[in-house]
Amino acid sequence: MNEPIAPRSDVFPSNRQPTARVVAMPADTNPSGHIFGGWIMAQMDVAGSIVAAEYAGRRVVTVAVNSMEFHKPVFVGDLVSSFARIERVGRTSITVLVEVFAQRPRESPAGCIKVTEAVIVYVAVDAEGRRAPLPERDLAVWRSVYD
Repeated sequence: MNEPIAPRSDVFPSNRQPTARVVAMPADTNPSGHIFGGWIMAQMDVAGSIVAAEYAGRRVVTVAVNSMEFHKPVFVGDLVSSFARIERVGRTSITVLVEVFAQRPRESPAGCIKVTEAVIVYVAVDAEGRRAPLPERDLAVWRSVYD
């Protein structure tokens, strides 16, 4: 009897579009030749803020990184794709899950792996930089745009 195959978290999501994509370049490396973790964090913050700002309909600022886990290194030439999805919405805050995958063109098509993931919190702000309330939206409908 065939057992169902469990979904793998390290496979590039073929049913979703990345929020942001960029090629890792030599200027972004550490002395070991791997891409700096801080560079990857910056890419994740950009992707997360895109989704949060679209939901908020206004400027957002990063207020917390609730968790971040690096799974594998990123190398020069890797195509780094960040997938961002809203997990929770409060009165002024938006919690976003960002997953990052590296595609390695020099390897086979299966050369794609999840390299890191984080949960980042953004707060909507007004023109003076004060917390601002979020619009009322149907989160299930909004999530379907990114899933």
